[in-house]
Amino acid sequence: MLKTPPSTPPVPSTPAVPVQPSPAGHAEGVSNDEFRAAMSRLAAGVVLVTAVEPPLDPDDPAGPAGEDVGMTATAFMSVSLDPPLVLVSLREGSRMDDLLAEQPRWAVSVLAESQRHIAGRFAMKGRVSDRLLFADIPYRRGEASGAPLVGGALATLECHTEQRVTAGDHTLVIGRVLTARVASADGGPLAYFRGRYRQLG
Repeated sequence: MLKTPPSTPPVPSTPAVPVQPSPAGHAEGVSNDEFRAAMSRLAAGVVLVTAVEPPLDPDDPAGPAGEDVGMTATAFMSVSLDPPLVLVSLREGSRMDDLLAEQPRWAVSVLAESQRHIAGRFAMKGRVSDRLLFADIPYRRGEASGAPLVGGALATLECHTEQRVTAGDHTLVIGRVLTARVASADGGPLAYFRGRYRQLG
């Protein structure tokens, strides 16, 4: 008669050790430079986010109007088809972040490959006013937002903020799309890859 060998007690599994974030907010072994280098390999489209500052005195129709504000962004994406929602990531405390905290309507122009100069212009840091930046750029006013929509852009959208989410050192602004227009002319998109503006092909 065959004897059944004694059962071997199970070997206790070693619990996974979670990666502990450092005091600065990074997981151990991940530096700012490494994170930037890794994400720079992700090609992204380039858009210009625009909005109009509210007037200084809304009760005075003859008072000075608010200034147009623009910001180049590569962290922009669609979120939902029904309802139509998009998301843009803004550096917390930036001028656009502060503006969209009080101005719920804004616009996006999807830049064409020939509009690299516009992307570079509105990506500059430390500028005092955007008035001169818009001076020689063809644009029209959005019917829903009043914000500048860049002429020659591949597409334009106007949005109303639905939600703001704080994520680390950025604010994720989710907007419901109010209008969406596609340019009649064909053209390639402006892309951002490895820290430079590029064309496809």
